[in-house]
Parts: sequence; C-alpha cells; structure tokens
Amino acid sequence: MPESEIIFSVQESPEGGVQARALGFSIFTEADTLDELKTMIRDAVSCHFENGEKPSVIRLHMVKHEVIPA
Repeated sequence: MPESEIIFSVQESPEGGVQARALGFSIFTEADTLDELKTMIRDAVSCHFENGEKPSVIRLHMVKHEVIPA
C-alpha cells in the first residue's frame, strides 16, 4: 500500500539557493529558488517511486535558522 504523503525538510543552502531532504527516504535535491525546488522535488519523488507507489501529497516543512542578539 503506498504512503499517502511524503515530508521534505526545506532550508536555505550554505552555498546559496534552497535544498530539500525527504524524511524517511533517500531523496535529496536543491535549486536556486523555492519555485524551482518544488519542481525538482516532484521530479525526484516521481523517479524514486514506482508506478502506483508514489505518495499523493508532498508536504514541505520549511526550516529557517536565525540568530538574534541576547
């Protein structure tokens, strides 16, 4: 039975752009913009799963690291 969704952790890349890593699966991708990343994620998910096994929902968990003075 296919999973109903797959979750990606999305964060800014140290080299610039954004990167995404699937939780619980060996899927990683990166792009210059968030819109490009969404396209890359869809493509990576399609390549990773066989027909009929692909999740119906891709959830993005946006992670932002910010440092503020104490």
